Amino acid sequence: MFEVTLLFLVMLVIAACVFLPVGCSVRPSAKSYQQSDAAGDPCSDSELIVSVDSTSKQSFLTHLQSEIESALFPRPTDSILQRHYDALVNAELENRLAAMPDS
Repeated sequence: MFEVTLLFLVMLVIAACVFLPVGCSVRPSAKSYQQSDAAGDPCSDSELIVSVDSTSKQSFLTHLQSEIESALFPRPTDSILQRHYDALVNAELENRLAAMPDS
């Protein structure tokens, strides 16, 4: 019985990692790289520039899109309504990106 319970708990943790929008990512974000590098080198007075790769940009856009879709009604099954839904989501995505401050 103990083994079954343990197996169930392990499967639950794996399922939570797979189905969460953020997931169980081991890779730290670009901000934590900046903080750890800046803290590790106290002699450096220059600003640290960290390049953000395309996968983190893509995951940010995907997260933002899923956030928008969660606030809307469920995705329709009709193909014409799906196109309108996609256009609505894309318009809201562009509005949110335009409202963000440039950094």
